[in-house]
Amino acid sequence: MIQISNKVFYIGTNDRKKHLFENNWPLPNGVAYNSYIIADEHPALIDTIEYGSDPDYLAHIDSALGGRDLEYMIVNHMEPDHSSMIGEILRRYPRVKVVANCKTYKIMESYYPLPQDNIHEIKEGDVLDLGHHKLTFVMVPWVHWPETMVTYDTVDQILFSCDAFGSFGTLDGGIFDDTANFDFYEEDMLRYYSNIVGKWSGMVQKAFKKLEGVPVKIICPSHGLIWRKDPGKVLSLYDRWSKYEAEDGFVIAYASMYGNTEKFADEIARQISALGVRDIRVYDVSKTHVSYLLTAIWKYRGLVLGSCAYNTGMHPMMALLTHEISVSAPQNKILGIFGGSSWNGAGAKALREFAEKAKMPVTGDPVEFLGRPYESDFDKIGDFAKKLVDAMRG
Repeated sequence: MIQISNKVFYIGTNDRKKHLFENNWPLPNGVAYNSYIIADEHPALIDTIEYGSDPDYLAHIDSALGGRDLEYMIVNHMEPDHSSMIGEILRRYPRVKVVANCKTYKIMESYYPLPQDNIHEIKEGDVLDLGHHKLTFVMVPWVHWPETMVTYDTVDQILFSCDAFGSFGTLDGGIFDDTANFDFYEEDMLRYYSNIVGKWSGMVQKAFKKLEGVPVKIICPSHGLIWRKDPGKVLSLYDRWSKYEAEDGFVIAYASMYGNTEKFADEIARQISALGVRDIRVYDVSKTHVSYLLTAIWKYRGLVLGSCAYNTGMHPMMALLTHEISVSAPQNKILGIFGGSSWNGAGAKALREFAEKAKMPVTGDPVEFLGRPYESDFDKIGDFAKKLVDAMRG
């Protein structure tokens, strides 16, 4: 239990055992589940943790309460990594009022049907008076579920932001931005954003507009660092990412069965480099997990996709990447396409079809080769690379 401000405590935990977040995204650095308790005249718990991640969680709550009963449990979001301890809380504190909006209750019925006496429904702008602290609520639907809201303490100006401003990675020692080296967390934060939140970037911008002018001294997300020294930094990052603002540079992602498409990818990278571009990342989609590819794609403006032909289409691992790009929907990309095949242009053709469906304009004509690439095939790359770099600079 760590104090955040007057009567406000962190009671979260680190999870270094889970391999995949949502059984999908790798967690080499683990993940933190952040839960908060306000031990005020009328005590309130803000979100819970994933079930089983901390056997002492209830004891931490009891310690913060000092023998009193828990009066309120605020549910900002019903995804189980935040809410799967609700049942245990209800058993420990059967008179607790579950504070949530009407959309949350509809989802909650599928997990924890509540007696009417436990329901404390709130609407946007309602105020919950805890004694010293006064909480109000802002609906931020689709950041990243339809019922998501944030809780704002008007007294200490704390934003309990749920999944917004969150990150992968455990909190190793310091839990605050001024007690940790953010360089260690920034890539995990972008990977979290691009994989979990990025699809809903338009709704993130709507949330920013709703919160415009609200003074925020501390941001308490449900995952990752708590921002007390420089909350403006994380606000700026999320604002930039949700506006699809990216750095100059290229991601070249390829699928190759026997190395020929890989050779073509390397030559494209060299030609782009020769034109003065310094930030270039080349990935084999069969080796690098798609979550890392999405992170790099979100970071850089340029994107070059190449695939060998496979069963009259693109390689299955490239198909996975293009599917995830369609889901996360990054925008404002400079897109180039290339491919290799043995008797038809199936790989490049399938990539063109993906780009059309995803409404991602392709810069220049795709470059293709049959069999293995010859000098005449490599000669095509100069013009291809120049068009991509000119588009990025233009």
